[in-house]
Amino acid sequence: MREYLTTERIDPTKRLVVERTKDFGEIYEVFDRDEAATQSDRCIQCGDPFCLNKCPLHNYIPQWLKSISEKDLEFAFKLSNEPSPFPEVMGRVCPHDRLCEGDCTLNDGHGAITIGSVETHITEAGFKAGFKPEFPGITTDKKVAVIGSGPAGLSAATYLLRSGIAVTMYEKADRAGGLLTYGIPNFKLDKKIVERRVKLLEEAGLKLILKCEVGKDVTFEEIANEHDAMFIGVGATKAKTAGLSGESASNVYAAMDYLTNIQRKNFELDYDKKFDFKDLNVVVIGGGDTAMDCLRTAKREGAKSVTCLYRRDEKNMPGSKKEYKNAMEEGVDFTFLVSPKEIILNDNGEAVSVEVVKTTLGAKDESGRQKMEVVKGSEYRVNADVIIMSLGFDPAVPSFLAENGIETNAWGGIIIDEESHETTTSGIYAGGDCFRGADLVVTAAYDGREAARSIANSLLK
Repeated sequence: MREYLTTERIDPTKRLVVERTKDFGEIYEVFDRDEAATQSDRCIQCGDPFCLNKCPLHNYIPQWLKSISEKDLEFAFKLSNEPSPFPEVMGRVCPHDRLCEGDCTLNDGHGAITIGSVETHITEAGFKAGFKPEFPGITTDKKVAVIGSGPAGLSAATYLLRSGIAVTMYEKADRAGGLLTYGIPNFKLDKKIVERRVKLLEEAGLKLILKCEVGKDVTFEEIANEHDAMFIGVGATKAKTAGLSGESASNVYAAMDYLTNIQRKNFELDYDKKFDFKDLNVVVIGGGDTAMDCLRTAKREGAKSVTCLYRRDEKNMPGSKKEYKNAMEEGVDFTFLVSPKEIILNDNGEAVSVEVVKTTLGAKDESGRQKMEVVKGSEYRVNADVIIMSLGFDPAVPSFLAENGIETNAWGGIIIDEESHETTTSGIYAGGDCFRGADLVVTAAYDGREAARSIANSLLK
């Protein structure tokens, strides 16, 4: 260990831009055994590890780095899979630069350990070696229903099954995974990775019911009567709007509608052909990871030009620096410090451009972030054939919540006891984006894990 003085940080090899933009395959290669061991050997084994503390799941990062440096893959696999329901997913999609790697002690002049890439290596190499996460089988007479199969739901199911509790999962889509399947493009997360985890849960006893919308295909009451507890993880799928004139034009789309339809296309399923943007000028409004996903997807779909409009500067973008860099490499144009004022329509009511006004960043507010100020008289127009709005998401509020005494806050988030994750209705728990608003996969996984532990403690006491 502590080889940071003689060994530099290395990132995983990326496919060449000219190659990777022709398809939706993952762009990063997985570390091999020697690459993972070399990076792990740089860890200084801090007495108070900042990486572990910054991780929402509190993954045993120093411990599995030490195991990999010593080439003990089996122990590293067990350590990695203990606090995390799907570490190979986290290794691919977490914003490591803002979490574990961002707080790595070696960031101070030496370059953080490539923690995310080692995390991916551990599980991928472990699966290849025949290792599997351990489940005891259904050892109790308790049954829990999970509504939603996204990160929070899959995490809850994982830890309930580890407790020997039977789980039935209800998902309205045709495939499990939620955001992992229909929200994150293949070039970041191959869907076979998600399918493999779901299959492991089914082997462990999960009963998965697809194409079943609670409140429509089955009532909430029916599910409640058949189970000892319930977990709600329905995500946040209601797109935020900017309130711009012209925003309702037929060629102005919500980000998740676009990503979902293109994923359906990649699955060779029916999809809405209006989302074929080949040879079109595409403008995306927003600067988060979902905006980056839309931009990079449009490039792969053969758009004539792809432009991102963001009201602040590059340093203040909410998205991962890694994803911004990848988008830049792939030919996306970024226009910073502009705020949309109006969407300009033609005589047929179709959007043809976005009128923007230049902005500047002024004094910092109470949160420490610089305030955005408009530059008067700086308006101009950005031409567009299609416009994608990527401004974030709020929870959609199913009617079965209020009907069953499950309270929500002003913006639709489910109110929970943040220690137990129990809602205002006894025996009903919730977590993930339907509680937090649009957030990270790792925080949804944390909520699912903690809720499952609370449920197990309640049912098995």
